Amino acid sequence: MSKETALVRMAMNEKPGASAQAIQHHYDAGDDFYQLWLDETRTYSCALWDSQDESLESAQFRKLDYHIAQARAHDAERVLDVGCGWGSLAQRLVRAHGVQHVTGLTLSASQKAYIERQAWPGVEVRLENWFDHAPTGPYDAILSIGAFEHFARPSQSEAEKVQGYRDFFRRCHGWLKPGGWLSLQTMSYENSRREDFSDFFNKEIFPESDLPRLSEIAQASDRLFEIVTLRNDREHYARTLQVWRHRMKAHRAAAVAQVGESVVARYDRYLQLAMIGFHVGTMGLLRIAFRRLDRSLG
Repeated sequence: MSKETALVRMAMNEKPGASAQAIQHHYDAGDDFYQLWLDETRTYSCALWDSQDESLESAQFRKLDYHIAQARAHDAERVLDVGCGWGSLAQRLVRAHGVQHVTGLTLSASQKAYIERQAWPGVEVRLENWFDHAPTGPYDAILSIGAFEHFARPSQSEAEKVQGYRDFFRRCHGWLKPGGWLSLQTMSYENSRREDFSDFFNKEIFPESDLPRLSEIAQASDRLFEIVTLRNDREHYARTLQVWRHRMKAHRAAAVAQVGESVVARYDRYLQLAMIGFHVGTMGLLRIAFRRLDRSLG
């Protein structure tokens, strides 16, 4: 993207990534539907597995605790959760890690309503794009799990994607206190190109969304954040998807009664195809810890 194009986009207040309508197409399928095949925390992202006989819920708590440790968020005063889902991370931060206040951002009206019904002390949820976020004060830590996949669109060039990602990292840099940390989890393109994937993912599952490459993330965060730790846990996602699919099959009749046969069949195909992609390595699962560079050159 040229500098002139970027300025025009900013002037028009065009937000990078998927629209609220596209996000709601997927995440507002129904809380009860997701509850049938997710774990009790409703954590809808790759778990962090430790043993063969571990439960899904245990592996999800391990993932949440891992990112909280990477973000140095334990006992923090203010933490931002970008893409907060049904609030499992926010709840964990407050209940298990002594965080005083968590602000969660989501574009799903269903997820926001669910979190508000729980009335968890110290947890605030906003139906808000990160692009529009204006905090009342600096954050001690920022976490984003399973949201970065929605920060770019398939129609964008690589340069446009990087520019949108850099908008995100610039904002995170400005929102964080000096020395603050950001922990990020995202799916990624690995041994593949955008053209190698079926249109099914973009048309039926995640409209207006495109995966990043590790190189694009590194370029977008350059001179704003130091990449301190990086791991690719694609096999962890293959296992997570396998467990989700098994749970959905076990509750298929209830799922069909809630959302219909066509929706259940669509999600079953999605889980199966994604599981294959992570297993063979066309997709990766990145967990990255970033340290804010206090003398930013960005």
